[in-house]
Amino acid sequence: MAGNNPTPTEYIQHHLQNLTFGYHPENGWSIAHSAQEAADMGFWALHLDTLGWSIGLGVLFLWLFRKIGKAATTGIPGVMQNFVELMVEFVDNSVKDTFHGKSKLIAPLSLTIFCWVFLMNLMDLVPVDFLPMLAQRVAAMFGADPAHVYFKVVPTTDVNATLGMALSVFALIIFYTIREKGFSGFIGELTLHPFNSTNKLVQALFVPVNFLLETVTLIAKPISLALRLFGNLYAGELIFILIAMIGLWQLPLHFTWAVFHILVITLQAFIFMMLTIVYLAMAVEKH
Repeated sequence: MAGNNPTPTEYIQHHLQNLTFGYHPENGWSIAHSAQEAADMGFWALHLDTLGWSIGLGVLFLWLFRKIGKAATTGIPGVMQNFVELMVEFVDNSVKDTFHGKSKLIAPLSLTIFCWVFLMNLMDLVPVDFLPMLAQRVAAMFGADPAHVYFKVVPTTDVNATLGMALSVFALIIFYTIREKGFSGFIGELTLHPFNSTNKLVQALFVPVNFLLETVTLIAKPISLALRLFGNLYAGELIFILIAMIGLWQLPLHFTWAVFHILVITLQAFIFMMLTIVYLAMAVEKH
């Protein structure tokens, strides 16, 4: 950790720091050895642990579902085939009940979002010291100082990851709105609602008010989507870290919180998926 005998504050800060790579004014392109160095690297620094686990878990999802899909039979299905069919049917019904437009993308997108976010959230159940200490030992084998090795394993506790996913959903919202209603329809939604009048002069006065309200509503969608997921998982990870500091009672408390947290990680994946479907459904609705 941050030393042989870190203080509680150092222990928590170490666990909440990402493995950051970027351009440092003094060290050039390098991996940050402290939180201050990571901050000095600025906006364009990369969180290698977040990227690695996000991509790795995404590849795991694609490989697993593809493998099971190719091996699917019409006879008595196995446990994994049953699970995949259940997931596909669950997501498909959720999309049919909420999204009433025409798009071949929404159902696969929703399935990907739910499974991917769930897998990233699931990493929160791994004991907080296990993978970071393993990373430190591997780094020590290559001559690195273990105290300067940071390794966060839950991508959704990094606001950059959740905001990146939310901005992708936001881009789809804009795309579907313009595709279904045209650019003029998109501008009309921002300027002619919620206040409108048959009097053109009064309507002209409403335009800036409508634009301000609708723009705030539009921008709030990706921000709330990202922060809701980040906040819940960050708080859950912080509780696991605090439990790890207790010592003797760590295992029973970790197990108790993990059982409850299974509901949280599943629910947050479901909420992220459902809000994506709802926002895209709103984008294709014609008033």
